[in-house]
Amino acid sequence: MKIKPAEDCQFDILSLGEVMLRLDPGDGRVRTARTLKVWEGGGEYNVARGLRRCFGMRAALASAFANNEVGRLLEDLILAGGVDMSFVNWIDFDGVGRRVRNGLNFTEKGFGVRAALGTSDRGHTAASQMKAGDVDWEYIFGELGVRWFHTGGIFAALSDTTPSCIKEALECAKRHGTITSYDLNYRASLWESYGGKQKCQAVNRDIASMIDVMIGNEEDFTACLGLEVEGVDQEMKALPVDGFSNMIERATEEFPNFQVIATTMRAVKTATVNDWGALCWKDGTLYEAIHRPDLEIYDRVGGGDSFASGLIYGLMTTGDAQMAVDYGAAHGALAMTTPGDTTMATVSEVEALMSGKSARVKR
Repeated sequence: MKIKPAEDCQFDILSLGEVMLRLDPGDGRVRTARTLKVWEGGGEYNVARGLRRCFGMRAALASAFANNEVGRLLEDLILAGGVDMSFVNWIDFDGVGRRVRNGLNFTEKGFGVRAALGTSDRGHTAASQMKAGDVDWEYIFGELGVRWFHTGGIFAALSDTTPSCIKEALECAKRHGTITSYDLNYRASLWESYGGKQKCQAVNRDIASMIDVMIGNEEDFTACLGLEVEGVDQEMKALPVDGFSNMIERATEEFPNFQVIATTMRAVKTATVNDWGALCWKDGTLYEAIHRPDLEIYDRVGGGDSFASGLIYGLMTTGDAQMAVDYGAAHGALAMTTPGDTTMATVSEVEALMSGKSARVKR
């Protein structure tokens, strides 16, 4: 992979996507909550924030917010995470949210046999109304310079205009030699009123032709790209290595532009105990991260995004696919030990876990 030198670019990573306000009842239920803690989160944004806060990369966000107090709360949270917001469009608020608003996401962590549960409230959001022409991509990629551009299937599913925004960004990124990555992140609820799986596959297959690094799990590749994977345990969401290898063969035949394909491997035993692993394909070779059986989970939301940020960091800094998938798997595992969508890990903690160090208390 030919990644542009850091000195030639103002940003290492730019993410395009929606950021919602997460309302978290802690260890309780949304339906019985009396207090809710707030976090910010979004599939594409979480990757940029992870690269900034854990790995020290220069990160920016392209998005849109309604200009009201909720939007400014999101701004405060994002700035606290160190992500540049120069490319966020602020849309005038109409007073009640009939025309434009900011998205909310009520999310329970789950525990034991009670699964994690998310309830989104994101209709008519500013980000969902983004379209081609809303962002000056030529200025961003051509004048300022960006080494890596990341977006994903959640943003693509928000409306009939967001895919055009993604494609315009990707076309400009490719013209200027920026590496592109995409997390398929299939969400059935988002596509339900927008054409279902048929529409999902049409949109994502069109976008996939411009992607260098494709990320997803077994459900993502099947639902979004129509690539059936044999040997998948649908109840446990476990993916055998040979099944993934077969899927890669089909994916690279249909999308020869893919330089890297990566997936997390998760077997859900309970909401708080998962088997966790990851695979990465690059240059015809399959690399597997250390398998972590019976990983204890505190909050699983954002684990896949943290895997993606670790993977990207490894590819950008080492170029070594084994190192990259190890960074990703370790970062994802650590991110799921803390509350909220975004990472609280440090790069030294990630590297310690990669090297096999224990959770023995440090004093």
